Amino acid sequence: MTKEGRARMIDPDAELVRNAGAGDARAADALVRRHLPKMIGLARRMLNDGAEAEDVAQEVFLRVWREAPRWKPGAAKFETWMHRVALNLCYDRLRRRREKSDPDAGLYVADHRPMPTEQWLARQREARVHTALAGLPERQRAALVLVHFQELSNIAAAEMLGISVEALESLLARGRRTLKAALADVAADLIGDAGGVSSV
Repeated sequence: MTKEGRARMIDPDAELVRNAGAGDARAADALVRRHLPKMIGLARRMLNDGAEAEDVAQEVFLRVWREAPRWKPGAAKFETWMHRVALNLCYDRLRRRREKSDPDAGLYVADHRPMPTEQWLARQREARVHTALAGLPERQRAALVLVHFQELSNIAAAEMLGISVEALESLLARGRRTLKAALADVAADLIGDAGGVSSV
């Protein structure tokens, strides 16, 4: 393996996971503090539901505690594994929603409290983005969330999705085109010239 390849394989969580698996409460707490916001953010944008996102994050960490004593560093980083677990939990919930055919599932809930105009406009844009994201196919949504909201590299996102970088880029391109069409009236604010998505 090249020096670059070895550097890529260094897992910044390896020691914390090992110590948490051995019962070190401080290491477990450090893992939660490091990764909980990412897990909630990922699930919230996949599911468009704050309560469900918290449930997913809780289930991810329950699995972390079960896996930590047996974790053996190898091909994948622990964070990559956590993202995969979170995505699979989100896919399961989205599948159950479709089976129930609940018309209200995943709808963005508006906050009707009075607020300054700029804040109100920002909330409206955020609601539009969430609704547009919710309308994307699961894999396109996951690709956009990982790259634009979780701020992962294309290589890392592709690894988490278990696909090639080329396949990820195809998902991103299709997702961006769909979002651009859905958000045409506010596209200048939300979608830049490079095809990025504003992380409102």
